[in-house]
Amino acid sequence: MSATKREPMIVLFDGECNLCDGLVQLLIRQDKEGDRFRFAAQQSDKAQSLMREAGYVAAGGTAAADTILVFVGGKLLTHSDAALEIARNLPAPFPVLYAGKIVPKLLRDAVYRFVARNRYRWFGKRDECMMPTAELRARFL
Repeated sequence: MSATKREPMIVLFDGECNLCDGLVQLLIRQDKEGDRFRFAAQQSDKAQSLMREAGYVAAGGTAAADTILVFVGGKLLTHSDAALEIARNLPAPFPVLYAGKIVPKLLRDAVYRFVARNRYRWFGKRDECMMPTAELRARFL
């Protein structure tokens, strides 16, 4: 019996955010086969195109959203749903975090938004988006 190959999740992240960059680095390290995730900085033309196609408009008309955006199976996930779906698709012990789905979405998203609002203050901000190394370039859109 052959295993069905699934499409990689597309993770659109704020390329100027140190917290977001740290998350991408973690995902790259955990995705040893390089087949679970594809990445694009929200400020990139490709990400902007995907966001428009999905009907997503960043708050205040900025290039970067106030949330990580995840496309999985053609569906767009945002805020805590996106973060929990990422955790679910990582190797152990990360999938245990998916149990957070039992917390009401309103509460999960409130906590997510609090962190998102303070991410630059707590973790800093870059002047430009990260540039992937040659070996990682295939994982970026």
